Amino acid sequence: MKRYLKIFFSRFFLVAATIILTFAVNALVILAAAYFAEEALAYLFPAASPYVHFIFAAVQWIIVISTVFSVVNRDMIPEAKIPWIVCVVILNVFGVIIYVVFSYNRPSKKSRRRYGYLNERSRPFAKRALSAEALEEKMGDWVSDSEALYRENPNAVAYTDTRTEYFPSGEEFFKRLLGDLQNAKEYIFLEYFILARGTMWYTILDLLKEKVKEGVEVRVIYDDIGCMGKIRAGYYKELQKAGIACVKFNPFVPIVTNLHNNRDHRKIAVIDGKIGYTGGINLADEYINAVQPFGRWKDTAVRLEGEGVKGLILMFLRLYNLRRKEPEDFAPYIPQTSERFEGEGVVQPYGDGPRPLYGRHLAEDVYIRILARAKKYVWIMTPYLIIDYRMRAAMLSASARGVDVRIITPHIPDKKIPFALTRSNYLALIRGGVKIYEYTPGFIHAKSFLADDEVGIVGTINLDYRSLLHHFEDAVFLYKTRANEALKADYLDTFAVSALQTEEDAKRSVVWRGICELAKIFAPMF
Repeated sequence: MKRYLKIFFSRFFLVAATIILTFAVNALVILAAAYFAEEALAYLFPAASPYVHFIFAAVQWIIVISTVFSVVNRDMIPEAKIPWIVCVVILNVFGVIIYVVFSYNRPSKKSRRRYGYLNERSRPFAKRALSAEALEEKMGDWVSDSEALYRENPNAVAYTDTRTEYFPSGEEFFKRLLGDLQNAKEYIFLEYFILARGTMWYTILDLLKEKVKEGVEVRVIYDDIGCMGKIRAGYYKELQKAGIACVKFNPFVPIVTNLHNNRDHRKIAVIDGKIGYTGGINLADEYINAVQPFGRWKDTAVRLEGEGVKGLILMFLRLYNLRRKEPEDFAPYIPQTSERFEGEGVVQPYGDGPRPLYGRHLAEDVYIRILARAKKYVWIMTPYLIIDYRMRAAMLSASARGVDVRIITPHIPDKKIPFALTRSNYLALIRGGVKIYEYTPGFIHAKSFLADDEVGIVGTINLDYRSLLHHFEDAVFLYKTRANEALKADYLDTFAVSALQTEEDAKRSVVWRGICELAKIFAPMF
């Protein structure tokens, strides 16, 4: 009972309830106004009453049909069109109101102009270290994938002279991060979807406060929805009082809008412009298994040292400056020289986000190109396998060519509906030759790809609609780096403790499968 009362009086529940109530009241006011206007005209002109009702009914259906045509012709993923059409046709004008209010999740014009300006500001610092010819000589067949990423996002530069280190667990990442934070001399940037009360965050926070006293500049970005229920609504003010420059990204307010879908899902740490981290690990205790609400939590991260850190610095600065009145000069935070590292390949940090800030569904394009390019194998870790037709077709196509496609998903879910949607994709993939493993010790939160012992991706990007369409995300494209070797070893270790799923496992209950397939239709809407 106490647990349910806590949920009922939580900030998330109260704000969500307020938004739903506000939308319902506004929608009812619009519909009631139309109804009373129709009845009033029919009362004032009784002889014309049949015509009044006919005109209002005709206008209603014109609005519905026009909206359906708008959905059909709109530039959005095909999977999203069907549920919106169903919503509009079944719910009529009420469905039209839902569509108008919730289907458009583009950032505001002001944000779009601002982000475009910041992109231009950062480009002089995102200089290519290698010419296209030199990069082709180094990367061979994979150079076209690197070049496509750069053309889609000119800030996604391929770097050499970068030492890489891969962490197969949150515990190893945390230990290494603390050491680097302790050695910080100039500045610390932290950008995380989640900060949560507990051992992990409080240990880092104590260190940050010490560093502020030493004269180190400390900046923190956290996502408001990501942290809802984990820290107080005004927590950023407490950090600011401690001397930490803190920004709460896209604050969640009780306004009926789909802009709340645009979350900062990135996990970036930068120390002195020389060292950078990214991966799936947030700053909360489950990520280091200090608590285990869903069995053993497996997550991963990668550490960059050297030239490649510039990509993470620029991603952080662009988002940090999005809410500032006057954008700052990026130059003081960009290292002029970097140490040379031998025996490493190419690293290419890249960001993704909602359209039109990013011109394409860049993160999904990267994954699909890897599946299309691979000759031997593509191994994938993802907590959520809620994929669209393009991704599923790419996986099945790769498998049909004889590529060993394997996917590791959780066995113990953190959220039941996404878990059900994940499992609903098993049967078609298994029948197409894709091998799916469930991580039996608990929940796997890692987001990575590995192909042919040559290319790896480690970052924050899930295989679901939220990550691929709505969120600000980041990852690192790794070509023949030392991190790739450790990533492969981690895959082999994880396969060993995971259960290979069969067709019988995937079939489960016919009724449950039917429910999941129905839910899958509406997944792109959210």
